[in-house]
Amino acid sequence: MVDLRSQYDRLKADIDNAISGVISSTAFIKGPEVRLFEEELQRYLGNRHVISCANGTDALQIAMMALGLKPGDEVITTNFTFIATVEVIELLGLKTVLVEPDYSSFNISVEAIRRAITPRTRAIVPVHLFGQCADMEPILDLARQHGLYVIEDVAQATGAEYRFSDGTVKKAGTMGTIGCTSFFPSKNLGCYGDGGALFTDNDELAALIRSITNHGMKVRYYHDTIGVNSRLDTIQAAILRVKLRHLDGFNEARARAAAYYDTLLSGLPGIKVPERSGFSSHIYHQYTLRIAGNERNSLRECLENEGIPAMIYYPVPLHMQKAYLHLGYRSDDFPVTTKLSGEVLSLPMHTELDDEQLSYITGCIRSKFN
Repeated sequence: MVDLRSQYDRLKADIDNAISGVISSTAFIKGPEVRLFEEELQRYLGNRHVISCANGTDALQIAMMALGLKPGDEVITTNFTFIATVEVIELLGLKTVLVEPDYSSFNISVEAIRRAITPRTRAIVPVHLFGQCADMEPILDLARQHGLYVIEDVAQATGAEYRFSDGTVKKAGTMGTIGCTSFFPSKNLGCYGDGGALFTDNDELAALIRSITNHGMKVRYYHDTIGVNSRLDTIQAAILRVKLRHLDGFNEARARAAAYYDTLLSGLPGIKVPERSGFSSHIYHQYTLRIAGNERNSLRECLENEGIPAMIYYPVPLHMQKAYLHLGYRSDDFPVTTKLSGEVLSLPMHTELDDEQLSYITGCIRSKFN
């Protein structure tokens, strides 16, 4: 699904030098590479503050802590996402309010958000799924109307851009109150372990977030707030500095692979290629098909028999996960999510895909559906 080895081979000299430099310095925790990476990512995003942390799940939790959300506060998010999005809501004793995604784009439905807002709602967590932004302009309008925070989950879309109706363009993660991302190795911007970051334009909020990531300290051994231990280690920051310089190129390579898939798979009966919205670029963290009828699982088996990996993101809706049955939803409360969980199939998508590989993958699919 992701060829990290070939990508490393291409960047080997720079990556090895970056790692070696950190080891030689022995500045393994909060070394200068961490600050430099935060500054470089901040310039890339065009916002005011980037605060790194240990992983993307921590980033979401820290965001909710920094915003002062209290047990019982309602947080609206999509039912079609990775578990981390709701995990932190539950860990903090908040109330998870799940809503449907849009069937075509996979991203959270604006109308579903609108219907779910109550006097107890405090925040909306749109997830920019598979590499394409959720429709942020109406989401931000709803948040302003109701006095809500917006926490963007950008783990799958770092580098994607959203175009507002007035022509303004902003990077994913820089539009809401706080943006949260992951640098898990398979991400478009990934390190060689765990890592994450938060983005904000609010100076006071940034200072609080930075304090929370470091045990609630602003001055060493003086703890002004309850915090956590969540740091991006220096080796990972050094690796990310190298890879950030290539991020746009990585995303362009993924777009080329997606265009190849589109050309060979569009129009096949029973297959829908990913929808592209008019308001967002797509950086193809995943290339996800919808397979009609009952053909999804048989196609996956067919591909695997030919040595081609294919993944189902996500096979079980959140409201039906054993750990979240206490939310009290019925199995049939989310027909769109349930339908997607039965249809989606993601093909290999990474920066090193070549025409021979793409031809082989699409050839296997065409032979089944033609």
